[in-house]
Amino acid sequence: MLKVFNQIRKDLIKRRKVEQYLLYALGEIILVVIGILIALWINNLNEERILRDREARYLIGLRNEFQSNKHRLMALLEQNQRNYEGAQKIVALLANKDIVEESEFSQVMYLTFAGDIAFNANNSVLIEMINSGSLKDVRNISLRKQLTTWMATLDDIRRQEEDLKLQREKVLDIMRTENYSLRTVLDQSGISVNELQIPEQTSHISNLSLLESTSFENNVLMFMLTTLATGQNHYTPLLADIDTILDLINNVLDNI
Repeated sequence: MLKVFNQIRKDLIKRRKVEQYLLYALGEIILVVIGILIALWINNLNEERILRDREARYLIGLRNEFQSNKHRLMALLEQNQRNYEGAQKIVALLANKDIVEESEFSQVMYLTFAGDIAFNANNSVLIEMINSGSLKDVRNISLRKQLTTWMATLDDIRRQEEDLKLQREKVLDIMRTENYSLRTVLDQSGISVNELQIPEQTSHISNLSLLESTSFENNVLMFMLTTLATGQNHYTPLLADIDTILDLINNVLDNI
């Protein structure tokens, strides 16, 4: 094709048809410019397609992560609520200390303070996006904002969980003294035989005198307040954030 154009140009020059040659040259320039623009347009389309494909893959990974995080958080909310209700029962026992059975007190103590609370979120895809700079490719501004603040929110959650752990430890520290027996709690709640696989003792030190301790009551109440704050002011809003992120992800994927 270029040979044909070159031959036409040479013929026009030989015939001294300057005006026709100039028109032809202008047309040739326009064709070249149009060709370049078309090539750029196709290249931009390809780059946009690559970006959208990569965004879709990341969003599918994020959706799986946040669905998993939602299940973990809902389980923690339930555990945190059980701990709060257990603390409520202990406070009720404090008010009726004269009729409390040792076995009942041991079971409530174990169920309330045995397990630590910690939200271990799965963030591998999000961290990869942040480290690779791919977070900026998420077109939905609201979703990008939610993902950007997610890690900071988790830092706040961890600080609250540390406070809750501290309050729990303060209650357990009382059980580590010579005056009280953790073995009694473990034996009478069935943990010694069923979990630790050790035989129960034939006699037990009573822990019921804890119900006379103002320090014990204060620590249980502080644990109760911190547990309540963890659920209402941290876990519940975090669950709402996860639902918002999942809704935004699904909306974006539906429109890709």
